[in-house]
Amino acid sequence: MTQTLAVTLQSSLLDPVLAPLYWLLGLWSEVMFWLAGATGLELLQYQFMHRAILVGLCIGVMAPLIGTFLVHRQLALIGDALAHTAFAGVAVGLFVNAVFELSVSPYLTAVVVAMIAALLIEVISEATDAYNDVSMAIVLSTGFALGSTLISINAGGLAVGINQFLFGNLSTVSAENAAILLVLFGVIVGTVALTRNQLLYVTFDETAAAVSGLSVSWYNRVMVMLTALVVVGAMQIMGVILVAAMLVVPVAGATQVSRSFSESLLVSVVLAELAVLLGIGVAYYGEATAGGVIVLVAVAIYVVTVVAGKTVRAIGDDAPTDVGSISTNDVETHSD
Repeated sequence: MTQTLAVTLQSSLLDPVLAPLYWLLGLWSEVMFWLAGATGLELLQYQFMHRAILVGLCIGVMAPLIGTFLVHRQLALIGDALAHTAFAGVAVGLFVNAVFELSVSPYLTAVVVAMIAALLIEVISEATDAYNDVSMAIVLSTGFALGSTLISINAGGLAVGINQFLFGNLSTVSAENAAILLVLFGVIVGTVALTRNQLLYVTFDETAAAVSGLSVSWYNRVMVMLTALVVVGAMQIMGVILVAAMLVVPVAGATQVSRSFSESLLVSVVLAELAVLLGIGVAYYGEATAGGVIVLVAVAIYVVTVVAGKTVRAIGDDAPTDVGSISTNDVETHSD
């Protein structure tokens, strides 16, 4: 089988910056083509599927990594709010490109708008003493209203280009978007690795964290901004409408069979990766929308974990950790 390994790149100002990542994408395609030859799997014979699988694997780590903190903090719906504001960011990018004939990546504008929205959620909550769900509702409705308004203005067929962002599309994951996702992946994993203890402390006892000298508001902002980055990254194949599910469903499944926060985090990543890989495969061969299939697979896995958890408890094993609780082994000494 003869296949070209060159990654077709659209000319962009980001190309020089992303060049090393383009090289990695080419290397990844080499591996995928080798696997295609070894396994005979049709979906591994196409470069757009190579990028989609890589993006999916990254999402399978990023989403539960952040989602585990969110679920234990009872902030599961923040992903939905930020997804709708990311939609507004995409609309801004498409609008600017159409009006001013630029070539700005809509995913970059989505990152900027989603991070601003994430900060607004925290600022509104702190400044008005409103509950988090109130500030999330305000930001969600504002973001979606902005996006729909820009689309209605049209600017040369804007509504046509927005569909892939609403529902996700495996075939539209470009090399540039995949490279941007790799950058987001590095930022998210690196930040969590550096601040894991502090985020854990703030998640389970804000009062004690504040007394110990941690800046609770700062770490809250870090968490919502990381959530915004995950949402934008996952939007490529999940779509705005379903992206929040990957922050919640694998984590909810993991809590059914895990006894500590660390175990829950690890299990949720495994469940998310399983949902992504199975979902992409079923979507490709079934010619279905990837985001919807991935979520359905994730929900099916969740049902299995619920049954498994109840079965384990029925035969006398210890009950798994409830959402919001934590093994004392997960708590370490924290400092600024």
